[in-house]
Order: sequence, then structure tokens, then C-alpha cells
Amino acid sequence: MWNALEFANKPFLWFLLLVPFLLGWYLWRGRKSFGDMRIPDSGAFGTPGSGMLHYIFHGLFVLRMLAIVLLIIALARPQTSSKGQNVSIEGIDVVTALDVSGSMLAEDFRPNRLEAAKRVGGSFVDMRPNDRIGLVIFSAESFTQCPLTTDHNVVKSLFSEVRSGLLEDGTAIGDGLATAVSRLQESTAISKVIILLTDGENNRGSVDPLSAAEIARLYGVRVYTIGVGTNGTAPFPAKDVFGRTVYQEMEVRIDEELLQNIAETTGGKYFRATDNAALEAIYSEIDQLEKSKIDITEFRNKSEEFLPFVVLAMLMLALEFILRGTVLKMLP
Repeated sequence: MWNALEFANKPFLWFLLLVPFLLGWYLWRGRKSFGDMRIPDSGAFGTPGSGMLHYIFHGLFVLRMLAIVLLIIALARPQTSSKGQNVSIEGIDVVTALDVSGSMLAEDFRPNRLEAAKRVGGSFVDMRPNDRIGLVIFSAESFTQCPLTTDHNVVKSLFSEVRSGLLEDGTAIGDGLATAVSRLQESTAISKVIILLTDGENNRGSVDPLSAAEIARLYGVRVYTIGVGTNGTAPFPAKDVFGRTVYQEMEVRIDEELLQNIAETTGGKYFRATDNAALEAIYSEIDQLEKSKIDITEFRNKSEEFLPFVVLAMLMLALEFILRGTVLKMLP
């Protein structure tokens, strides 16, 4: 309790310094109140100062001092305070558009491009506790794997279920982007973001990627594009005639100019990831670029706590008055 107390009239606490002087005055007066008398034998008078009444009598002074201390504390206006915060959070709506074409199985990332993207994407979900997050996958066509939701466990679970071969093979960047935009067109969030991740060139689909970017811009959606793949060639797993897994070196062909144009059109940014560490760094940078808006209002309540001190002081004074007038009453 004492650690939580604050005093509105702190100068009154200086009066507590009077207590030691009153104690000294009481002791000095006690010695002067009794005269000296020499007698040959004091045995007939019993042990000086013996008996409970002797100690109770001095207890009257203690009660008065405690009452004075409590009244001084009450005059200093003790208060307790409570404080807290009202937090208003406006999150961001984020849709990841993930390429699941066959080339995402290339193993220039560990264990491959798709699994690396899934793992880093799942970690990104954990970094965004206040946001609604959705997932769109695309190859030759596009599909909404997870609509916008605040249930991040569901998002991460659906991330883990993504695999190549779910859709017809190919790379329809325009379709994937258009589907992601459609998930955000009704959003009222302060910020709407698409993270488009691909490792190839647009070769399928019915929607032109730049037209999809213009639509995203009209809806106020920023698109961060990520080109995934090492420089040069990358090992790609394939099956030989005996069903064994063999690796072929495939040329990495990413349409970086297209991805840059999409990002610039929508006010986003283009990134190139050549390994797992670079991909993680890109997601961390996007996390820093897109922060939720948090409004914090602090409040502080104070309560007056002098009443218990006053009541206790009055009780002590009443007890002193009763004892002095009854049990410890002194004859004139």
C-alpha cells in the first residue's frame, strides 16, 4: 500500500519531525514530575514501576503520538493512483500471391524455392499480429487458398498445405495479381498490400500483369514484388526413364522488368532473392515498411485515501480518553 501512495500536500509531512521532540519532552517531563526521597529500606513499597498499569499509563502517550502521526499523514492528503492505456489498433490487410509452378521446385534454395517461400511466409504471418492476412496461389491459373482473416493459425496451416501441382503448370502473373486484388477491393483497412512472389516470366493467363497493376493502383493497393532464383542456372529435379530423381541445370529466367513496373505502378517495391537469407531479409524489410497504426490514450485515476487515517486516529484518541478517564484515572 505504501509504495502506491502519493501525497497531494507533501509539505505537511515535515510536521512528522515534531514527533521526536514531543517524545523527548515527554521523557524529560516524566523525570521532573517525581521528587527524590531517601529511605533506609524500600522493600515495603514493592518493586518501583512494577505492575501492568505502569506500562499502560505510558501507552496513553504512545496512542496520542500515533494519532498525531496519522492526522499529519491525513493532512498531507494520501492518494492512490491507477493508470492504464486505451489502445486502438488499425491493422493492415496483406495478401500473399505465391507462384506454385513447377519451376518453384528448383533447389537453389533449401530445400527448394517453394518450401523456402512457405516457411518465410509463415514466419511473416507471426510478425503481423494485428493484420488480416490472405493467401492466393497461381501457376497457369489462380486460386484463393485463404481469404483475409485474423485467424493466423488457419493462414499458417493453409500455407503448409501449398504444393506444386495443385494447379495446371505455367506462370500467370497477371491472373495471380488480379485474384489478390479482388480479395482487397472491399477492404477498409488503412493500408492494403500484396506480396507477389514468382520465379519466372508471365506465359499464361487471361489478365495482363500491367493491367492488373493499374487496377491495384486504383484500389489503393501497394504491390511488393519478389523475384526468386539464383543468378545463372539452378538444379531442377526430374524423373528419368527408370523413375529415379535426377537433376538438370535450368536457366533462371525472371522477368525483373515486369516485376519492377508492377511495383512502381502501385507504389510498392521490387526485391530480388537469390537465397534463403536474402528472402528472409526481404520479408523483414517489408514488415518494417508496413506498420499498423496504433493509437494509445493514457489515463490516470486518483483516489483520496485520507479517511482511513483520520478514522484510525480518532479511534486512538477515543481509546486514550476512555482509559485516562477510567482505568488510569488519576486522583487530584
